[in-house]
Amino acid sequence: MGAKSILTEAKQIETAVELIRLGARLQVLESETDLSYERLLRLYKEVAGKSPSKGQLPFSTDWFMTWQPNIHASLFLNIHEYLNKVAELDEIDTVIKAYKLYLEQVNAQEIEPQLSVTRAWRLVKFIDNGMLSMTKCSKCGGHFVTHPHEIARHYVCGLCNPPARAGKGRAAGGLRLAGNEDVAAHAH
Repeated sequence: MGAKSILTEAKQIETAVELIRLGARLQVLESETDLSYERLLRLYKEVAGKSPSKGQLPFSTDWFMTWQPNIHASLFLNIHEYLNKVAELDEIDTVIKAYKLYLEQVNAQEIEPQLSVTRAWRLVKFIDNGMLSMTKCSKCGGHFVTHPHEIARHYVCGLCNPPARAGKGRAAGGLRLAGNEDVAAHAH
């Protein structure tokens, strides 16, 4: 085993540990590393102190279209896209760093995160595969997660046009930045 193989394995273990700490499902670890299922299972139990959740990963794009999840997914994806432009990172490292920044932003606002790291990872896969895209809001200019082929000229985001049932403020998931401006103003 050469030095490169050991380094690669050490990096993969580091990545797996980071994903486990963020709450990623085992399927994400399997997809993003070359480590064996048995090794990942042992690592998961060691780091998380419990067995991983069972069941399939969320596959539907519909979840990202509902009001609050869309705002949170859009915040995450704008951070992810920015990091893609300015940093030379592996894709999974970009997801991890963007997710940590997303958590910092929502925690600073005392808002419950809507997006798990597994959903964030899946969102990036959906974007990469053209199953979802980003569309600019015609009112605020922010970029939001939409179905591909959204008519951009007339698209209005959920911050500019919240559904009637949506409450106001933090309890309803209203993301605010210092200075009380909408996240959308900073989302481009």
